[in-house]
Amino acid sequence: MRVLVVEHEADTGIQRVGRALTAEGADLDIVGPEVGAPLPADLRGYDALVVLGGSPGPEDDDIAPWMPQTRELVRQALEAEMPYLGICLGAQVLGVVAGGAVGDAVQPEVGLCEFELTPAAADDPLLSGLQEDAGRLRALQWHFLEVTRLPGGSVSLARSGACANQAFRVGRNAWGLQFHLEADAEIARGWAEPESTKLAGLGLTADEIVDGMAADEEWLESTWGGVARRWLAIARASAPSVTRS
Repeated sequence: MRVLVVEHEADTGIQRVGRALTAEGADLDIVGPEVGAPLPADLRGYDALVVLGGSPGPEDDDIAPWMPQTRELVRQALEAEMPYLGICLGAQVLGVVAGGAVGDAVQPEVGLCEFELTPAAADDPLLSGLQEDAGRLRALQWHFLEVTRLPGGSVSLARSGACANQAFRVGRNAWGLQFHLEADAEIARGWAEPESTKLAGLGLTADEIVDGMAADEEWLESTWGGVARRWLAIARASAPSVTRS
């Protein structure tokens, strides 16, 4: 399996998800402005697409000139029903490309936050295995934007009190996850320490966020590493023949 990974910023890498995918034999091709590798013109030669998080919005083309090509790759993935995983900004890109809307979060979520699955998740190929732990799902959140209107025909899979669209599926093979399943305590420290003033305004400290992630690492690794492996299994089972043309 050859997976294209769009990385918007060097401090927002694929981490936990990448470790899980490579351990299962996937070949990751990481591209993006800070990697020094330009985004390809199309998805030929790839079996699946991952778009990671980052500080720009999904249509901030003025400060992120690679964003139009990111949206084009997501459009191609949707058209070909290529397996897609969008994380945070990647979920917002999916929402916009598929016809939804993204706007300011009414209540930004930062730090280790809980959320729940919707009833529709019970039948979802990716998230159904988490149903028994729905009341205690948690992951690092770091978003001030969110999908405010889901695309038509999409399926809502997870929600929190602050964010109605924590996870959703578009079509058969495209998932948007607002939360950072890839993030570990190291990532949390890199994001939190430079933002101490902003965090104070939210009633948080960097140490509080990092310590919470570190204390929960075993559960986070088992749960979200497992979701990453399940996504790869789905991709293996349904990778479109167009990638070999």
